[in-house]
Amino acid sequence: MSRRHAAEKREVLPDAKFHDIVVTKFINSLMYDGKKSAAEGIVYGAFSLVEKKSKGDPIKLFHDALDNVKPHLEVRSRRVGGATYQVPVEVRPDRAQALAIRWIINTARGRSEQTMTDRLSAELLDAANNRGASVKKREDTHRMAEANKAFSHYRW
Repeated sequence: MSRRHAAEKREVLPDAKFHDIVVTKFINSLMYDGKKSAAEGIVYGAFSLVEKKSKGDPIKLFHDALDNVKPHLEVRSRRVGGATYQVPVEVRPDRAQALAIRWIINTARGRSEQTMTDRLSAELLDAANNRGASVKKREDTHRMAEANKAFSHYRW
């Protein structure tokens, strides 16, 4: 990590269909090998499936799912006098969003449905209803931070 200055944040343009910056970040995280149109097709297809299944606004459900997966606490390794402690720290909002996006995509890729569109729509519905593997990942992260609360005085 550079000690000179922090890296500049790139400006992300809103997506074409819903005009939402978070959807663009989600598409960019899902994308493999620069195939953005394929990633857009997967995300928009998943949104249309979510709309059919839930009979509601897919963007609202998407944001609800992200909010349910975002962690508030995480542990970071801190070395003090030869021992390494797992110190619980609060998660910055931009990192929480990035982690939620990453966890939803990774758990969707690990599901057993046929197409990625089906997997992603099922994972988004599960996350919006506070169940599923990505919500479990957040719970595990919080449980780890809670278990190491005794080391919170090593926070820097």
